[in-house]
Amino acid sequence: MEKSALQIARAAYQPKLPKALQGPVKAVEGAATQSVGNQDEIKALFPNTYGMPVITFEAGEAKELPSFNVGVILSGGQAPGGHNVISGLFDGVKALNPANKLYGFILGPGGLVDHNYMEITSELMDEYRNTGGFDIIGSGRTKLEKEDQFEKGIEILRELGIKALVIIGGDDSNTNACVLAEYYAAKKYGVQVIGCPKTIDGDLKNEQIETSFGFDTACKTYSELIGNIERDCNSARKYWHFIKLMGRSASHIALECALQTQPNICLISEEVEAKEMSLDDVVTYIATAVANRAADGNNFGTVLIPEGLIEFIPAIKKLIAELNEVLTDPATGESREFASAEEQIAFVKGAIAKDNLAVLESLP
Repeated sequence: MEKSALQIARAAYQPKLPKALQGPVKAVEGAATQSVGNQDEIKALFPNTYGMPVITFEAGEAKELPSFNVGVILSGGQAPGGHNVISGLFDGVKALNPANKLYGFILGPGGLVDHNYMEITSELMDEYRNTGGFDIIGSGRTKLEKEDQFEKGIEILRELGIKALVIIGGDDSNTNACVLAEYYAAKKYGVQVIGCPKTIDGDLKNEQIETSFGFDTACKTYSELIGNIERDCNSARKYWHFIKLMGRSASHIALECALQTQPNICLISEEVEAKEMSLDDVVTYIATAVANRAADGNNFGTVLIPEGLIEFIPAIKKLIAELNEVLTDPATGESREFASAEEQIAFVKGAIAKDNLAVLESLP
């Protein structure tokens, strides 16, 4: 396929590398790590991998290393930068030894379990450098939590001679990586499992991770669209635009976009939770702002709403928790079955607490 001038220019871009990745390095072990909370419980769950040291890199000497192979998995929702994480991994393993191979497991963690994979070659990699999306090997949301999944995984890792497996994903995906790493360490299988933080929500960060890849591009893209809507809104002067943004369990995208675009209203889920606002409080807050602008002759505006807002409202969160409880059959642990939606609703209304019933009745 003939490439366009834009594709050629995009492929020629060279991402800036930190000094630690610009030449030979050596790994230096630092202090032992620990979880942010629940240290004792997590240590008990991960006795073989908990408390591993922080690793920093210093300039080192070039060495000839024996060949080894690496596997990579894209997991969860796509985010800009995924292909360049893989291209950086590819370039790194080839720089250590040209005989090294990088294998991609297709359609997420399920590819590891189902032995669905492909070798990533330089020709293939060059087609995907500096491009968005996760389509080079696809992604998936299979949870790695059963022993037979781990054993199926080690079968293909041994067959391909893979010594390290990199899982690129968010909180659920890195939990998969933790569980898999613990199992392989306990069994002394000799395979390193490495988690690479990817979340468009920007909620995986610490002293070593300023922000996860994908967040910055998402906010710039959203902000451009929001800015265009605001310009249109200011021109027509007769519409209110309610814009839902990604952010199931964190409002970082909504907040960053609000800082970049200055909307009339931006709801922050964490603030709603901290103030213990009800759904009625949220609606009243928006309605009051609309009325105040109308009083000034401005019957238009923009409102930013993170997608996970409803679950941060304490009363709704409490209702959801009880719904999950009453709709689960205690005998089997599975969801209860009903002949119709009407039967399900009647059962729920007769089973939940009065305050939760009042919240349920208030919903449209």
